[in-house]
Amino acid sequence: MLQSIDLEEVVNIDSEVIGSDSRCGYFKKAIDEARCIGVIHENAIMGFLIFDTHFFDCSFIPLIIVKPSERRKGYATSLIQHFISIAPTTKIFSSTNQSNKQMHEVFKRNGFIQSGYVDNLDEGDPEIIYFRNIENET
Repeated sequence: MLQSIDLEEVVNIDSEVIGSDSRCGYFKKAIDEARCIGVIHENAIMGFLIFDTHFFDCSFIPLIIVKPSERRKGYATSLIQHFISIAPTTKIFSSTNQSNKQMHEVFKRNGFIQSGYVDNLDEGDPEIIYFRNIENET
């Protein structure tokens, strides 16, 4: 099940992944603006996705996080597929580090193609940009 989620749940998952609650304000803003969706299983949050439309007026997914203990169970795909169904634009972009092989596979399985890269964000680990056009999809 996909639904809006509360701040404490999002911060707890993010803290488990990155070891800090430093993005709490970022998450609060995304939740307040209805740009954060979560995937729930048995009344517990398994992961969340944040989106915006600040990337050249296209949809951009800057963050998809699934609890480490719940990865490889289809939750990231559920989040992406739900977002595709509600996306405010027909062009959707996202990105991941070159080293994140699992996320590359998630994007490919969900119909995204590589669209470029950005150097110098994380030293020695370029950010790979992914793209999907949903204009002609039904």
